[in-house]
Amino acid sequence: MPDFPTAEPNSEPLVTVPTLEQLVREGEAVVLDVRYTLGGPPGRGDYEAGHVPGAVFVDMDNDLADPPGGGRGRHPLPDPERFAAAMRRAGVRHDRTVVVYDAAGGMAAARAWWLLTYFGHHDVRLLDGGWAAWLAAGLPVSYEEPARGDGDFTPDPGHLGLVDADGAARVAREGVLLDARAVERYRGEVEPIDPVAGHVPGARSAPTTDNVDDAGRWKPVASLAERFAAVGAVPGAEVAVYCGSGVTAAHEVLALRRVGVDAALYAGSWSEWISDPARPVATGSPERP
Repeated sequence: MPDFPTAEPNSEPLVTVPTLEQLVREGEAVVLDVRYTLGGPPGRGDYEAGHVPGAVFVDMDNDLADPPGGGRGRHPLPDPERFAAAMRRAGVRHDRTVVVYDAAGGMAAARAWWLLTYFGHHDVRLLDGGWAAWLAAGLPVSYEEPARGDGDFTPDPGHLGLVDADGAARVAREGVLLDARAVERYRGEVEPIDPVAGHVPGARSAPTTDNVDDAGRWKPVASLAERFAAVGAVPGAEVAVYCGSGVTAAHEVLALRRVGVDAALYAGSWSEWISDPARPVATGSPERP
């Protein structure tokens, strides 16, 4: 059985634009720009076209994942030492708050939040509303890339729950396994990315996109709690989450933590699950508790 660490008290993972502006002005935070589009051009171009002052660009494919292949899915978890080296180059220190943001409602930045938290950083926050909220507030935009290399981050894995394919299958049988992809992909009606459509048998549909509103701002905690309770993901339950490749599922883990549910990530997710033809595949309407 996997270990499911308990969230620390007062571990609100979000930060508002005014708070980030103060942290930036006072030099009290390391800011990571994690803009990324699945199948699109690298996010560095967006970063170079303007970013939060002092922010360092972090690349999803090179810094936050190992190369795909080997039956590990499209975005395998990065080697701990390689990830830590990337974070040190970005200036991440154990004694400073880290704030991550993107331009997609936090869907990509949550991967950086998850990895840093899993590997032992005690104060990682995600910017509510992301880049659009910063711009909407009329705050300064920088085009300069700050100096790197003064971080001291070292990996200490195990601070968030993590399951493999066997663990995900067990949680689907004995607990609550959530599928964070669009419901159409869950049902197997469409599959724009992976070669097999459907879902892990026993998983329940809970699309990540329902965690935020149309502007990419997080929904209230009470609304999230009601939504997750409807699929059985309540405090005290054993919960795990997967998506296509373990990126947007991290967003769901963050959402669940906001409502007091300590969920594990199935990092390999659907792209790993279907790499073994012996693993079963289900299709059809969302399963309910």
